[in-house]
Amino acid sequence: MTTTITGHAEAALPTSLTPTRLARLATLVTAGDRAQRVATTSPYTGGPLADLPVSTPDDVADAFARARAAQAGWAATPVADRKRIMLRFHDLVLQRQEEALDLMQAESGKTRRDAFLEVSDIAITARHYARSTQRLLSPKRRKGAIPVLTHTTELHHPKGVVTVISPWNYPLSMAAGDAIPALMAGNAVVQKPDTQTALTALWALALMREAGLPTDVWQMVVGRGSSIGDALMAGGDYMMFTGSTASGRRIARDAGERLIGASLELGGKNAMIVLADAEIEKTAAGAVAACFPSAGQLCVSIERLYVADEIHDAFVTAFLERARAMHLGAAYDFSMDMGSLTTPSQLETVSAHVDDAVSKGATVLAGGKARPDLGPLFYEPTILADVTPEMTLFDHETFGPVVLIYRYRSVDEAVAMANATPYGLNASVWGRNGTEARKVAGRLHAGTVNVNEAFAAAWGSIDAPMGGMGDSGLGRRHGAEGLLKYTEAQTVAHQRLQGFTPPRAVGHEQWARIMTRAFKTLRALGVR
Repeated sequence: MTTTITGHAEAALPTSLTPTRLARLATLVTAGDRAQRVATTSPYTGGPLADLPVSTPDDVADAFARARAAQAGWAATPVADRKRIMLRFHDLVLQRQEEALDLMQAESGKTRRDAFLEVSDIAITARHYARSTQRLLSPKRRKGAIPVLTHTTELHHPKGVVTVISPWNYPLSMAAGDAIPALMAGNAVVQKPDTQTALTALWALALMREAGLPTDVWQMVVGRGSSIGDALMAGGDYMMFTGSTASGRRIARDAGERLIGASLELGGKNAMIVLADAEIEKTAAGAVAACFPSAGQLCVSIERLYVADEIHDAFVTAFLERARAMHLGAAYDFSMDMGSLTTPSQLETVSAHVDDAVSKGATVLAGGKARPDLGPLFYEPTILADVTPEMTLFDHETFGPVVLIYRYRSVDEAVAMANATPYGLNASVWGRNGTEARKVAGRLHAGTVNVNEAFAAAWGSIDAPMGGMGDSGLGRRHGAEGLLKYTEAQTVAHQRLQGFTPPRAVGHEQWARIMTRAFKTLRALGVR
């Protein structure tokens, strides 16, 4: 394993992250008693990072009250004005990206390359919804019950106040990315980012307010779910959650009790199929990019590889060569290929999964161990073969830099193995024949499938929906649904001249005959 960092000193916080700047971001947390604090540490070094106020259930209730009061004015703000604010936010994110990159690396331990993908994602998302909201929210004429006589219009109104609970692994993409369409639809947002990466989310909030968003329209609270989770559920009109399947089930149950909607992006055990005609070197490079971004702490990254028997050995050789050559370490520049895990609990999970598999007969082809010489939470890119069902990581999400590799003898076998999971978030298919690869993609049980790419092609196609099937969640972000889910649809039907009851001079039996003839005529004319 190639490394360029031999100790922790090089990973000291960059000069941009001064105590004054971090403290200023912390003031944006909605919390009454500023004396109650929570500290976070830097994954690169284990040293202190942030000191944040903790929100109480009463603080959450206050945030919702102020958000609800502000939401009416925000909903009345013309979409053109919301668009201008969002495009200014887009520009600020790009102009000030160095601050965001430093924050994301300091809080999550990811590489600068991976952090820049989040900046790119938010720029694309902000631009897309700034420019598509007017079209998505504009009144739509719909076919009326009786042609010509029924004038039917579909309207969309904001839900009100949206609750967003965002995770630690992609702190800018998941925080701002889910708030943007909710705000553009005319909602207010109360958000709980994960405490470990709250500074990045607060940075996005600060930029949005600088761009012109009224202060109370988007607020953030900090605290453990066990403390403020009930208040977050009780206050909102819609729930957007990204996290574990177990937590998602509880949120779906509670949202059902309140009869509010919920969109849930949950776990995955994502598969990549390498077809027999795949270009080996290109696909091996793609597999590295698919399996190890953000040290594998990405909901849509690949944890299972299925390789055609004809090219299995050659592909594995090329894949191992690239994985072993990765630069692993801590640096606030673009020099590293893979960074650190984010939390001690994640290191424990990754280590336990690999140790369990090895003890039961799995073969370590690359990696397989932690690297405390680089920092407290580093773990090598790991490739395992001979993984069997009794091993924990066979069908449980590891969420780390670990991938399992299998061979297959027919495409039907590969599809069956890839689909043999309750999850269905993302998948990847690689092959020279794009038509055939897309056919395979269409057979996979996954909300997004990328051909000759890992995940970025589908994720970055913001005009198309993204989300999971099965245990990977409910609802979609991106696309029209990514904004319209934050609205209530309303149908306004104006009946003109003649309604559905017969005129005074016509009896009900005669009216039924008249209507029957009309329906048959419409059928013959091909009218829907």
